[in-house]
Amino acid sequence: MTPALYLIPVTLSDVPLNQVLPTANIEVVRGISHFIVENVRSARRFIRKCARDIDIDRLTFYELNRHTDPKEIASYLAPLEAGEPMGVISEAGCPAIADPGADVVAIAQHRGLRVVPLVGPSSIIMGLMASGFNGQSFAFVGYLPIESQARARRLKQMEQSILRDDQTQIFIETPYRNNTLLADLTKHLPGHLRLCVASDITGENERIVTRTIKQWATAKADFGKIPTIFLLYK
Repeated sequence: MTPALYLIPVTLSDVPLNQVLPTANIEVVRGISHFIVENVRSARRFIRKCARDIDIDRLTFYELNRHTDPKEIASYLAPLEAGEPMGVISEAGCPAIADPGADVVAIAQHRGLRVVPLVGPSSIIMGLMASGFNGQSFAFVGYLPIESQARARRLKQMEQSILRDDQTQIFIETPYRNNTLLADLTKHLPGHLRLCVASDITGENERIVTRTIKQWATAKADFGKIPTIFLLYK
């Protein structure tokens, strides 16, 4: 197997792997012994789903998340520099997209190491595909500020980007705060803007709905504790 840093997507929901991941990804997982992961426990669970006959105990895991000392990250690539393939696994979706894996990818690129992204589900792209919004100019802005005044200012900036640049704005929230975010959107944004709420993407209860802010203000919607992505456009 060609030595490279393979970026291995995982499922967004509890569905069979063959519904969202190509079989070629499974073969890549089989050929790797060193993984850089956001969470060792969930990564081991994902690998077992890929191939139950894999000897998990022979694998080496390097944990990369917000608790990782930045000074340690570069050392994780030692097996790749020695000629062995490595994999990067996120908690959900595609590695290095709204994910700490981006840090190790940057180091690999700086060192001239080969990086190979694999095909898999991205809630950002899938939400945009189904929203009906501008797919030629868009921005993923991650999490919005929690503090109310700072959040209101950020929403105003996003509104300006939509109107001035004709640009779709995409953002996320911690699932248990989804309903609070939705309430804030209807409070601080003009009623004519359109909001797409995409929840449980690829899951059994997938729901992707686009309405105006005014319509969302009167809708009886509950997205609590469901992985959800939000998109705004005019």
